[in-house]
This record gives sequence, structure tokens and C-alpha cells, in this order.
Amino acid sequence: MLSGLGAIFFYLFAFIAVAAAFMVISARNPVHSVLYLILTFFNAAALFLLTGAEFLAMILLVVYVGAVAVLFLFVVMMLDVDFAELKRGALQYAPIGALVGLILAAELIVVLGGYAFDPELASTVALPTPDLAVRSNTAALGDILYTQYVFYFQVAGMILLVAMIGAIVLTLRHKAGVKRQDISVQVGRTPSNAIEVKKVETGKGI
Repeated sequence: MLSGLGAIFFYLFAFIAVAAAFMVISARNPVHSVLYLILTFFNAAALFLLTGAEFLAMILLVVYVGAVAVLFLFVVMMLDVDFAELKRGALQYAPIGALVGLILAAELIVVLGGYAFDPELASTVALPTPDLAVRSNTAALGDILYTQYVFYFQVAGMILLVAMIGAIVLTLRHKAGVKRQDISVQVGRTPSNAIEVKKVETGKGI
């Protein structure tokens, strides 16, 4: 448990993360929303560092801040999206969003409530958190991820690969007049249809 100065920093980073997350959905300018999202990621990484999960903190910064959030920012700035038109139909999705929010809130209450009623519950898990002096957080995460859960790790990778291929196929648009590479046509070329021999008389050009 954190105490003293660590607790102060924990509540500070947590407050900024929650406030920035609220600004992500309330900001009118989409560019500002992305910037608030980056601020949320930074504070979440700081919370991971305070709890000893330095690997998760670095992954959060490298993957989400360094790639996803920057990609969102470029997409928002480069695409001419009519966000006013998109927000007009947002109310029709409010009931579904409220239902999902209630389910998530109920799950959080169950998890936090179980820990509050039984503080020793965390010590009964199959793979408890090892002592940082014996095994680092990164090594312990790798032990679990690539041994006990290696099958699920591979399945998650396959799902992401299929999702990426599906997104490319669904968004690919063939435009007329644009030359594209066809491997089968290139491999199937023969001298008869690839070479044209012309007889040129001496002293004359083609």
C-alpha cells in the first residue's frame, strides 16, 4: 500500500487522469480531445509506475501515446470530418451506452466490494504478485504471458491479424485508371507477349 508522499502523488495523478478523461468526451474540438487523451495516458502510466508495474507504464507510453494517440491526432487534423453531423445522431445510441456503462459500473462494484469485504482475497489467487526484490515486474509478466497463457496470446495475435486484413479489404477501393501490380500476370508472361521485335531499315528510325 502507498503511504505518505506516494499516496499524495497517487491521488494527484488519479485526479488528473479522471479530469482529462472527462475532457476527452466533453471537448468540442476533436484535436483538443486527442490532446486530453494523451494527458490521460501519461497519468495512467504514472499510476502504473507508482504501483511497481514499470513494464506496463512503458508499454502504455510507447504504444498508446507514441502510436495510437499520434495517429488519431493526424487523422483528425487531416480528414475533413463533419463532427457536427456526427454528433446529431449520438442521442439514439445513448440507451445502449448507458446500459454498457451500468454493466461496467456493476462489475467494478463487485470487484472493489469483494476486496473491501475480504482484504486477504488477493493472496488466494493462483499466481500472486512476486516480491520485486526476487522477480521484477517485467520478468513476472513474461513468465505468465509466455508460459501459462501462451495459447491465448497466440489466439489474440491471430484475431488482430484477421481484423487488420478485414479492415484493409473492407476499405480498399479500386479506382479506374490507376495501375496496380498483378503478380500472376507478371509471372505468367512469355516472350511471345512480352517482347515485340521490329525490323528497322538501315538509316531509318522507328
